[in-house]
Parts: sequence; C-alpha cells; structure tokens
Amino acid sequence: MDLHSRYPAISDLKARAKQRIPPFVWEYLDSATGTEATKNRNRTALDRIGFAPSVLHGEFTPDLSATLLGERLALPLGFAPVGMSGLMWPDAEGHLARAAARAGLPYCLSTVASQSPEDLAPHLGAQGWFQMYPPRDPEIRSDMLTRARQAGFKTLVLTVDVPVASRRERQTRSGLTQPPRLTPRLLAQVARRPAWALGMARRGMPRMRMLAKYAATPNASLSSTAHVGYLLRTSPDWDYVQWLRDAWQGPFIVKGVLRAEDAPRLEGMGVDALWVSNHAGRQFDAAPATIQALPDIRAVTGLPLIFDSGIEGGLDILRALALGADFVMLGRAPHYALAALGPAGLDHLVDMLRLDLIANMGQLGAKSLQSLPGHFLLD
Repeated sequence: MDLHSRYPAISDLKARAKQRIPPFVWEYLDSATGTEATKNRNRTALDRIGFAPSVLHGEFTPDLSATLLGERLALPLGFAPVGMSGLMWPDAEGHLARAAARAGLPYCLSTVASQSPEDLAPHLGAQGWFQMYPPRDPEIRSDMLTRARQAGFKTLVLTVDVPVASRRERQTRSGLTQPPRLTPRLLAQVARRPAWALGMARRGMPRMRMLAKYAATPNASLSSTAHVGYLLRTSPDWDYVQWLRDAWQGPFIVKGVLRAEDAPRLEGMGVDALWVSNHAGRQFDAAPATIQALPDIRAVTGLPLIFDSGIEGGLDILRALALGADFVMLGRAPHYALAALGPAGLDHLVDMLRLDLIANMGQLGAKSLQSLPGHFLLD
C-alpha cells in the first residue's frame, strides 16, 4: 500500500487514529482544557502567517538540516514527550524511540511515560532526551537524574508550565481515570477497537513505570486528570532550576516559556535552550498562541529556541522557524501516526514531513532553513 497516496497529511493520520483507538483514549490524546480556546488559537495564529513565494531560482535541493545543541540533525523536528504514551498504542514509547533513532532525531521521554528510562535504554539513538516533572524530594530528584543518565539520555528537559493539574473537561467526561481502570463503560469501547485491545491484552494496561520505585498507593483524593506523579511533584522556582543546572552534566532545556522577560534570566543561569510552548492548550485556556510568543522571546535571547503547539504539517514547521525557532517538537502528530498505522506510521510521518518541507521550500525559493526569516510576511 502506498501510504503517501492514502495518508498524505497529518489530518489523514488523525482521522484514522480516531477510528482505531477507544474514545476515552482519543479524548485523552486530542483534548485540551477549558473551552479549548488556546488549542484553537494555536491553529488560527499559525494560519495568519503568510509567506511571499520567490520565483526563478532554478533547480535546487533544499538543505533540511538543522543545528541544535551542537548537533547537526537531518530534519528540524523531533518527538515531544507525552505522558502515558503507552495508552495510545501498545509499546508506544519503544516505537517512538526506535523511529527517532532510525531517523537520527530527538525523542523525549516523559517522567510520566508508561515505560521507564531503563526500558528504553536498548532503543535510544544519540538523541535521547529525558523530560522531568519536578520531584519535591531531592533524593528522588537525584535518583531520577542518575537513572536517566545511566540509561543513555543525554539532554534534560525541565517542564515548568504544569504547577498544578489542569481540568481537561473532555478527558474527565470520557471516564478515564489515573491509573487507567477499565469500567464496564470503557470495556464496551475497547470491544469495538480490536487491534488496540489485542495489543493491550498482550502487554497489560500501562502504568507510570518511572514512578513505581517512589510512589506509594495513589491517593483516592486525586482528581481524574491528576495522577500519582502529583504526589511527588512540586511547582519549581528559580532555585530549583539552578539546582538542576548544577546537577546535570549535559544539555539542559527549560520547557514551557511564554514570557520574553524570563528568557534572559534563564540564559544567565546556564540553561542551554528554551522550549517555547503553551502545552498545546492542555494546561491553561487563556494563554497566547505559542507562535505569538515566539518573536518576542527570540528578540531578547541568543539561546536556541524549540517550538511546539499546533503543528499540523511541514508548512507550520517553516512558520515557526521563520519567526525565530531553531527546532520544532511534535507531540500529538506522532501518536496519531502510531495509532493510525502502527510502527510504520512513524516512519511515514517523518517522510511525509520531509516531503512537505521540500515542496514548500521550493515554492519559497528557500535553499536552506536558515534563509527562512527573509521570506515570511505577516497578514
């Protein structure tokens, strides 16, 4: 089957994924919080960014490579952390890590993934990143860093935009709990998704394996959108960032930056890159679109900037790069691809985005990603 003719866009993978996974899993993956205004704002703001095509450049093959944290990468994209990826598809984290390694791209494992750093150690390429939700206990904190380092993760990512659990009303209405518990209502949904059900039967329902070492029995008072990780987590401050910077011997990224005024201070603390993100609208429903925040942050720092939120194709990647990003990470899209087509979906997604970048750069006459800022126009 020619996947490019049947699934030429992320939207096609998204539609197929919705047919293949139970509705409660779909709601977890696709939902945002509140009325989902921030999620919609991400899309609307990206659509407002237009380019001025440039003609008469002759034949050329654009250079799609990007440099990030001293590494030259074949494409300007990677796979972002998503909590409990294994709920979306059996062995999701393993499939994501292996696909990223094949493509030579970053894969970022979440603290609240359904596999541990040790599970993924055999599958990591050279671009393994570990995303940390900040533990309160310094001994747990140190142990997590040691485990990540020993498993082969080279880059540490601290997420700072989840000080408390968000409400995610769509997710709550779906009936999903943490840890996942198959009620009769959810079992009826599972029965209509045989491929997902068979895979889960083989592997068992996912749980947060990284945290199993530290967590006691989950507290019944946790909300439906919280989980055992919140029993260990704190809301970090500037001292916390400095502690991690001093403790981690390797590239250190802070994820969830939206205010330009925070960038110079983080740069002064020795942070190696900033991840500009509104958590894809999953945390706060009055946040600016990530693409709106990006230029102001670019104006005040020379640090590499990573972008996420709202990406639906190669053109969106070019938009982010044109407005100041150095690199783009995708969260929902790889999970749509995996749920739609299994492991083959991830390789297809990477190839699809590569072809999309080439097509759009050809229209712009952009021979490299570094030339993009000179081509863009804002409506």
